[in-house]
Amino acid sequence: MAEKKFQPFVSPETNMAEFTLKSVLVGSAFGIIFGAATVYLALKAGLTVSASIPIAVMAITLSRLFLRTTILENNIIQTTGSAGESIAAGVVFTLPGFLFLSEKNSADYFNYFTILILAILGGILGTLMMIPLRKPLIVKEHETLPYPEGTACASVLKAGEKGGDFAKTAFYGLGIAFAYAFLQKILHLIAETPTFITKQTHKFFPSARTAAEITPEYLGVGYIVGPKIGGILVAGSVLCWYVFIPFLATLVPGDVVAAQLVKLGYLSSLTQAGGPGGWNPDTHLFNDLPTALYRAYVRQVGAGAVAAGGFITLIKTIPTIISSFKGSLGSLKGGASTEAVKRTDRDLSMKVVGIGSLLMIALISILPQLPGTGFGSKLLIGILVVIFGAFFVTVSSRIVGLIGSSNNPISGMTIATLMGTCLVFIAVGWTGKVYEPMALVVGGLICIAAANAGATSQDLKTGYLVGATPKFQQIALFIGAIVSSVAIGLTVKILDTPTQEMVQQGITHAIGTDKYPAPQGTLMATLIKGILSFNLDWQFVLVGVAIAIMMELCGIKALSFAIGIYLPLATTLPIFIGGAIRGIVDWKHKKKGEAVAAEEEDLRKGNLFATGLVAGGALAGVIVAFLSSSDKISAGLARINMEHGLVESLGQNSYFILGVVFFALMAFVLYRVGIQKNPTESEIKH
Repeated sequence: MAEKKFQPFVSPETNMAEFTLKSVLVGSAFGIIFGAATVYLALKAGLTVSASIPIAVMAITLSRLFLRTTILENNIIQTTGSAGESIAAGVVFTLPGFLFLSEKNSADYFNYFTILILAILGGILGTLMMIPLRKPLIVKEHETLPYPEGTACASVLKAGEKGGDFAKTAFYGLGIAFAYAFLQKILHLIAETPTFITKQTHKFFPSARTAAEITPEYLGVGYIVGPKIGGILVAGSVLCWYVFIPFLATLVPGDVVAAQLVKLGYLSSLTQAGGPGGWNPDTHLFNDLPTALYRAYVRQVGAGAVAAGGFITLIKTIPTIISSFKGSLGSLKGGASTEAVKRTDRDLSMKVVGIGSLLMIALISILPQLPGTGFGSKLLIGILVVIFGAFFVTVSSRIVGLIGSSNNPISGMTIATLMGTCLVFIAVGWTGKVYEPMALVVGGLICIAAANAGATSQDLKTGYLVGATPKFQQIALFIGAIVSSVAIGLTVKILDTPTQEMVQQGITHAIGTDKYPAPQGTLMATLIKGILSFNLDWQFVLVGVAIAIMMELCGIKALSFAIGIYLPLATTLPIFIGGAIRGIVDWKHKKKGEAVAAEEEDLRKGNLFATGLVAGGALAGVIVAFLSSSDKISAGLARINMEHGLVESLGQNSYFILGVVFFALMAFVLYRVGIQKNPTESEIKH
């Protein structure tokens, strides 16, 4: 009865421009932009932010300037564009695992075409499995499943129709981020990572490192995730860089650290100089001992903590997963209606789902770019992908309906998939290093599908509220998945290209270094190696497991804390600063009695400005990485690099302080924007 009373913003009887060439093209462009930005951000910090709302904001602005699009066309733009962000997250959280598996030739699968194929297949799988779930989850449970981001995005689109002028704030943040990034990444007037390290011989605090990668994207991410998550992340890094590393620096001789780096493959031999931390075989000392200790020991502790945190998340969500799947199955059993199908009820046919699933199994079975020992093994991978996909897409959709995409336990679902796949492999006698890449393919596809299903669900909720045609949204999602995957694969490979300095150290992949740590990819590889090949330094991994359990017993989310251990303090400290600013801003709003509903938080000026900082900073990072891949352009950029002259004239520490001053100014601007009252709040409530 409830669904009959519901009236969308645009009535089903209204014929309005919706699935047009300009809406698909603009949406695809946004998918490429936000997909590339998400790849950069996820590789650097292991975090992502939702793209739907900023894309909707920008679509409304472009519409007013020159596109002259309708609300339904703007919805198609954000639907098409949001696919890029979710698929990029799924790709980056799993596929870098190819670089960390037992066999070195497993890294050969980390090529453009394999990434492209897996991104497209995973994206299509997530959308495909959502087709039969739209009516039972989005329509029939409209009152019980709020889909927070989808509801907020619909509010943005409706406010745009009423003339809300909030888009300016997001573009203001974008402009600030680009200007700051130009000074930092092109001219190098602003230091990228101010670092202060105590000496190894320090009596009280040896080899303690304080560093911060003072970029606009990290400040924006911190503001968006808030003080609680930001605080937990930096707490993990504090344990790592202020407790473990000074403690190990006191106890472990340099030769022992170097031997461990040789064992892990970071250093060719004890007689060769180089490797993480700059080993010197003549003096038997490291130029940067904290980095050497982090790579030799602490990173493995972090990997164990992340694995345990993900597993704990899975255990905690099992009741939700089971009830979600049961609820969805129950909804699907409802009988088909004999009434004429309204425009707002038209989905793609179930034949598309059936034929699409069979085609997916066939493609996985025959494509030579995917790992497998023969047709039979690839056929099993294809069947596992469709089975796990149907289950976890259902689970993902229902969970994001309750708690939002930002809280979707994608890592827990991926871990469950990997464990299930590895157990199936063991049952049929497939153990050993050769089967590791095959297990990662299943986990990667499910991670991409589940991430995309969560975003797809929010998009379909937005469409339901504004009165979109579901069939057109589903087609737009397929287009967005394919187009953005092309850019995502290219971005991953460009960012993976090592710098000249890395090449001199014998590093062949930038992903997995301190520049792009890829924490989730390492976690997936660690799990697979541990189950299939028993190839782990368990003494370090189990320390991380114990820390994760301890955090959970203290009532702290173990996974966030574990990611903090794994990531450098340089990453988590600026995120924490952004979160602290958000905490102060929220306190100020509360003090003034300006609190808003949870679904309207994303529409506050501070959030929109922070979104601009994230998008601008991440895009600038991608652009600079693309430019640096050309030797000619890289040489030109080196000529305008001001760092050497500034360090010579000011000194290293003064140069770092100058960078901190610029970052503090940007943080102050974020605070000032954040405390402003959003003038469109009253419009949105109407």
